[in-house]
Amino acid sequence: MYRGREGQWAFLLHRLSGLAILFYLMLHVFSIGSFMFGERFYMAIHHTYDLWPFRVGLLFVTAGVVYHAFNGLRIIMMDFTGFGVAYQRQMWYGVLAISVLSFVGSAWVVVPRILGGY
Repeated sequence: MYRGREGQWAFLLHRLSGLAILFYLMLHVFSIGSFMFGERFYMAIHHTYDLWPFRVGLLFVTAGVVYHAFNGLRIIMMDFTGFGVAYQRQMWYGVLAISVLSFVGSAWVVVPRILGGY
C-alpha cells in the first residue's frame, strides 16, 4: 500500500531530477550543435540564455544534479552495504540537506546576476 514515505519521495525526486538533467543535456547539445547554422544563430541562442528564466532554471538544474548524484550514492550504499537499508531514511534527509544547501549556494551566486542583469 502506498503510504508516501521517504522511500517513495526519494524515488519520485530521483526520477524527476533525472528527467530534468536529460532535458538540460538535450538543450545543451542543441545549443552547441546550433553552431552548424552559423555564428549569428549560435549567438542569438546564447543571448536568450542570459534571460532571467534560464538563469532561474540554472538554479534548479544545479539542485537537481546535486540531488541526483547524492541520492545515487545513497542507493549504492543501500545496494552494496548491509547497513545502508537500515539507515536509508536518515541518509535521504542528509541528501535533502545537501541539495538545499547547494541550491542556496547557487542562488547566492545567480540571484544577483538575475536582478542585476549581467
